[in-house]
Amino acid sequence: MPPEFFLDRSLGRGVAEGLVERGWVVHRITAHFPDDAQHTPDEEWLTYGLRRGWTPLCKDGRIKGRSSERQPLEEHTAALFYLDNQQLRRDEMVDRFHGARDAIHRAIDRRKPATYAVTVFGIRRTWP
Repeated sequence: MPPEFFLDRSLGRGVAEGLVERGWVVHRITAHFPDDAQHTPDEEWLTYGLRRGWTPLCKDGRIKGRSSERQPLEEHTAALFYLDNQQLRRDEMVDRFHGARDAIHRAIDRRKPATYAVTVFGIRRTWP
């Protein structure tokens, strides 16, 4: 069974649609929290998705530096993936995630708490 992903609101609907078109199973944060999840703390949406077995994808790598946001990853022995460049266009974001798909799946299968930057070359572990 392929992994399912939980997309932070910063990735937008277009990225979700692009990944779905490429065969990914995704859930958008805005479908699960009120007000487009604008007031939902990172640790809350992370915990929500991880409890359902969904791997978080986001755009902001600063999340790895905050212990309150790493805690859900530790508790659920899960990985989080974020783009190493926040200035990418929608199609570039989709291409970046999709290009790293196999590496992302392998990292998820390791079942270790970690954060990974998704780069043009694949993924790079950034925590721990």
